Amino acid sequence: MLIKQRTFNQAIVSELIAQDINPLLARLYAARSVVSKREIDCSLNLLIPPEQLNNNTKMAVLLADAIAASKKILIIGDYDADGATATAVAFKGLASMGALVDFLVPNRFEYGYGLTPEIVLLAALQKPDILLTVDNGIASVDGVEAANRLGMQVLITDHHLPADTTPEAACIVNPNQRGCEFASKNLAGVGVMFYVLLALRAQLRERGAYIKMPEPNLSHLLDLVALGTVADLVKLDHNNRILVEQGLRRIHANAGCEGIKALLKIAGKSAKNASAQDLGFYVGPRLNAAGRLDDMRLGILCLLAETESEALTHAQTLHTLNMERRNIEADMQDSAMDSLQEITVAKDYSLSIYNADYHQGVIGILASRLKERFHRPAIVFADASDGDGANKILKGSGRSIASLHLRDALDLITKKHPQLIIKFGGHAMAAGLSIKHEDLKVFQQAFELVVRDLLSETDLQATIETDGSMQSSEMCLTNAQLILQQIWGQGFNQPLFSDKFSVINQRIVGEKHLKIVLEKDNKRFDAIYFNCTENLEPIVNAVFALDVNEYNGAKLLQLM
Repeated sequence: MLIKQRTFNQAIVSELIAQDINPLLARLYAARSVVSKREIDCSLNLLIPPEQLNNNTKMAVLLADAIAASKKILIIGDYDADGATATAVAFKGLASMGALVDFLVPNRFEYGYGLTPEIVLLAALQKPDILLTVDNGIASVDGVEAANRLGMQVLITDHHLPADTTPEAACIVNPNQRGCEFASKNLAGVGVMFYVLLALRAQLRERGAYIKMPEPNLSHLLDLVALGTVADLVKLDHNNRILVEQGLRRIHANAGCEGIKALLKIAGKSAKNASAQDLGFYVGPRLNAAGRLDDMRLGILCLLAETESEALTHAQTLHTLNMERRNIEADMQDSAMDSLQEITVAKDYSLSIYNADYHQGVIGILASRLKERFHRPAIVFADASDGDGANKILKGSGRSIASLHLRDALDLITKKHPQLIIKFGGHAMAAGLSIKHEDLKVFQQAFELVVRDLLSETDLQATIETDGSMQSSEMCLTNAQLILQQIWGQGFNQPLFSDKFSVINQRIVGEKHLKIVLEKDNKRFDAIYFNCTENLEPIVNAVFALDVNEYNGAKLLQLM
C-alpha cells in the first residue's frame, strides 16, 4: 500500500481563506480542486436548471398530458438503494401533482434487471397506459419494443451508460445519453427523477394548475434524493453535493421521511447529527438488503411509510435481512479466499470467480471486497435462477479500480467475442453481466487479456490518498466536528491524514477491534483500528480520520 499526499495550490488556499473559509477547510477544499467559495455553497438556487437536462421539458409535457387525461402511470423501479429511492421519489412526486400512479419493482431472482419483456408482460396485467422507468431502461431495447407492441407508452429516466442501440421509447431523460450536454453527468437515478419532477411542476405551473391550489413542495423529497445519491456511490460534484446537503438539512430538522428516520434509529444513529457517511454506511446497506435477499418492495414501503410505527416495523425487517446478508457475505468471502489460495494473484491482472453456492444477491458486495483486498478488477458469478445443464446461465457482478472503466472493458470483450456475453451494463466502477456456464473459462481468459491491455503493473499498486500531516494542535474535537459537518463522499473524499505516532497502549475490544492510545508531540490521542487484532509496533505511521466518539453523553475526539 502506497501512501500518497494530495497536492494543493497555496495561492488558492489563501484566496479561500480570504473568502472567510476556515483555514483547515480551505486546505482540504483546495486539494479537491475547489477554487472559489461558490463551489461549496450548497444553496438550492445553485442547482443546474432542469431545462438544461436533455429531453426534460419534453418529458414534462408528456407527463402533464398524462395527468390531464387521467392516464395510469406505472413506475418500473430497480432493486438497489438508488432504484428504491428513485421509485419513492417518483411515486410521491407524481401523486402530489395529481397523477394516477403505482409502482412495480422486478424481483432480481425471477426477472433480473431493467425493463425486460417478462417485466412488460407482468406490468401489462395492471393495464397501465404509461411505463415510467427509474434508474433503468437505457439498455432495455427488447423490453421497450415489447411494451410498444402492447400499446404502452414508455418513458425512460436513467443515468447508466447507453449501449450501441437506443430503445425506441417515447422519451428518454439521461444525462449520459448521446447528445446531452448537461453539466453534471454524475446524477444518480434518483437525481434524474427529481429533475424530471422539477420540470413537470414548471410545466403544470405554465398550464395554470396552481392558480387555485398550492404548488407541491418538492424539497420534501430531498432526503430521499440524498440517500440514493450517496448509496449509489456516484461522484459528489457540486450539483450532487447540493442535493445531499439539502437532504441532510431536512433529516437534521426532523423533517425527513419516516422511513429514513426509522432506518437511522434502528442503526443506532442520530438523525439530528446524521452525515453523508451515515447514509452510505448504515442506511443504504439496510435498504439494499431487501433487494439482495428478498424483494425491494419491502424497502420502498419503508420509504413510503406515513407513520413512525409502520416505518419502524419495515426498518426492523430490513435490519434483520441485512444481518442475514452479512452472514452470507462472510461465508462467501471465506470460501472465495480459500479458492484464491490456489491462485497466484500477483501474476493476474484481474479476478473472476464462480461458486455454485454463491448467493446472487451478495456477489456485488463480494466483488467489492475482493477488489479492495487485491486491488484488481473483480467479477463474481453466481447461478441465475433459470436454466440448467448446458443452458445454465451465470450472472456476474463486477467492481473495478480507478484505472479501469469496467463497462468499457466488457464492451471490448463483446467486440472481440460477440457471442460470449449475453448482456451487460453499468458504470466505470461497477457493472453486471450474464454469460453461459459453459463459457466461464473463455470469459475469464478474455477478461484477463483485456484488463492486461488496459492496465500497467503500476495500476495494480494500491494507493491511499491523504491530506498529509496535521499539527497536534489541529487534532481537536472542534476540527473533528467541523470536518464531519461537511459533505464528503465518492470523488470528494472524506479527509484522511497521516503521521508518525508512538503507541502508548493497545487492547482488543469487541473481539476484533484494536483500541489504542497514540502519542505525538507529547500529546495523547484515543484511537480505534477496526477489524484488527494484531499488536502494533511501538512506532507507527498511521493513516487516520478525525472522528467524534460519543460515550455516556460526552463527546470526545477519536482518531479512526
